[in-house]
Amino acid sequence: MDTDTLDSSAYVYSAYIRTTPEELWRALTDPDLTRRYWGVTFVTDWITGSPMVWEEGGRTTSDPAQVVLVAEPGRRLSYTWHTFTPEWAHAVGIDDDLYIRLVEEGRSKVTYEIEPAGDMVKLTVVHDDLKASGTIRGLVSEGWPALVSSLKSLLETGEELPEVPR
Repeated sequence: MDTDTLDSSAYVYSAYIRTTPEELWRALTDPDLTRRYWGVTFVTDWITGSPMVWEEGGRTTSDPAQVVLVAEPGRRLSYTWHTFTPEWAHAVGIDDDLYIRLVEEGRSKVTYEIEPAGDMVKLTVVHDDLKASGTIRGLVSEGWPALVSSLKSLLETGEELPEVPR
């Protein structure tokens, strides 16, 4: 991936995971696995252009703009970030002022680049279409390291990490 062409507002995080590209892809797309390390499942067929419904804590978030952007199994996965709803904000402890700031920043997207690296895989997460000093960028910069660490732990040990306190 050519990081020189990335917008400076993008949040980029990389990790090396002792797994295969196929197993990493499965962990990113299989609802039973995403629920374990993220607490979220995605209802989609993982075909470019397909809608995505986010399920988290008994809540669903759907919106016509929540779609799969790129789906290249074992190589690259990209989708638009979830819609911020009042129900989601309340459930995760976001107050009204913060919720309004999130909504005003607009939709972002996430891309996972999967690259073989010897007997490991390099996973690069690029969360972009963010406001450079925005609230969403601040939140994802705290969330992605914890999430990728739990994913790595699950793939390497069979156990996800406990949720990081907020």
